This record gives sequence, structure tokens and C-alpha cells, in this order.
Amino acid sequence: MPHTELGEALRIWRDRLTPESAGLPSGGHRRALGLRREELSQLAGISADYIIRLEQGRAANPSVQVVEALARALRLDQDDREHLFRLAGLAVPGPETIPRHITPGVHRVLDRLGGTAVAVYDATWTQLLANPLHVALIGELHGNDLNALWRAFISSTTRVRHTPESNGALQELLTADLRRTAGLYPNDPTLRGLLTQLRAGSPRFAELWDSGTTTEHRATRKTIDHPSVGSLTLDCDVMYVVGSELRIMVYTAQPGTEDAERLNLLSVIGTQNLLG
Repeated sequence: MPHTELGEALRIWRDRLTPESAGLPSGGHRRALGLRREELSQLAGISADYIIRLEQGRAANPSVQVVEALARALRLDQDDREHLFRLAGLAVPGPETIPRHITPGVHRVLDRLGGTAVAVYDATWTQLLANPLHVALIGELHGNDLNALWRAFISSTTRVRHTPESNGALQELLTADLRRTAGLYPNDPTLRGLLTQLRAGSPRFAELWDSGTTTEHRATRKTIDHPSVGSLTLDCDVMYVVGSELRIMVYTAQPGTEDAERLNLLSVIGTQNLLG
């Protein structure tokens, strides 16, 4: 049965990935070298119980979102990712679908930026991955709040300090970038659903979308009001992964400043809270 094969494949992929290679602490004595189900659950944002049911063949028809999350957490290469989709009974995303795969190479780059707050977004500005320091800095996001446009237009969930002017500029930038994405992937179902939700929930988004606003992303400085370490003013840069449409957002502090000290403090106390 496909789901028995799926369960066996998930166990094999989990067993071959060590905590260190997945960006997690080793956590002392272990009976096995591979990831525990609880660790895969943490990395994928999926309940450990559901992972158990998948591995035991008791859960059928996992969604595309679940399969994508498992592929990222298990750091599968392109061939294994496609195999995972087929085992789950799903069509492999084609070229008309917005890329949401983070390659092992990009994962390794992020691992080497452990002292830097980094998040990876797809071309709809939905967060796919955030390292522990980014989560400690910005907070843990869930559901619709994983999408930057949703936060900018609908929920206002953010620790970034905004003026009406800076928030308006961010809204214009995100709308313009989403317009470019829609031109490249007009039939992506997730994008079409997002557009429907944003238009229904925000007259401001509908106005900007219909106006055809255009702007380019530039490096910015952002002030973040953190509940534990106070305010930090950091450089925010966005890098693009060629060929994948991924956006990598990086927060850094100027060395020798109070902001750098607070970010260093957060890298200790914040990530300990997350991993402890």
C-alpha cells in the first residue's frame, strides 16, 4: 500500500538525518543517531502524533502543505522530494507552481549563519523557514500570519515598529512584488487563494493591486520592539535564490553597538527558551 511505503520512507529519511545536520542541538545520550519524531515535529510544524500515524500507515491523504513541510524538515533533495509527493499520492508540483523547496545547499548556508536572524520566504512572501534567532527576535508565527502581506494588511502582527509612512511603503513594496509573482505563476492555486483573501479583507490591498503600483525592494533599517531585550535597530537585507524565487531575509546589527549587544543577548536567552 502506498501509505505503508510512505511510512517506511519517512522512517528511513528521519533515521539518516542527525540533529546537528538538521540545525538542532544533539541533546546528550541518544539510542539512535537520527531525528526523533518530536524533533521532526518541531522542524516541520506538524504534530508528533500525526507523524506517528503517517509512519504507521494510519493517516491517509496528507496535504500538499504537510508534504512540503516534511520535505523541508527532512532536507530532501529534489529527487527524494518528488518521491515523497508520489508516495503521498500527490502530483509533483510543476513549473506553473511557485517553488517552495529549500535545497540542501541553501539549508547548509543557513546553518552557517547561526548567529544571524534569518528567514526564508517563498514568492508569495509566506515564511517557509526561520532559524531559532529569527524566531526569538520576531516571534513564532502561525497560520495566515506566516504570510507577510497578511500581517501588513490584515492582522498587523509584528514586533517591527512602524509609522504610517513606513507601513504604507511596506504595503506598496509587498503588493508590487506579489504582482510580479502573479505574472510568473498566474495559475498557482495558493497564490490565487491568497489574492482572494487579501482583496476581501483589505480595501487598501485591493486599491494598491488595482492601481498597478511598482517598487523595488531595498535594504532597510528596522526597529524591533522586543519584550525581553528592548528595542533593536537592525539592518534588514533580502537576498534572492537564483532559479527558485526564494527570498532570504537577514537581520544584522552594526558591530560594537548596543543593538549588537542586545542581539547577542537574544541569541543566548531567546534560543535557549526555544530549544529548552
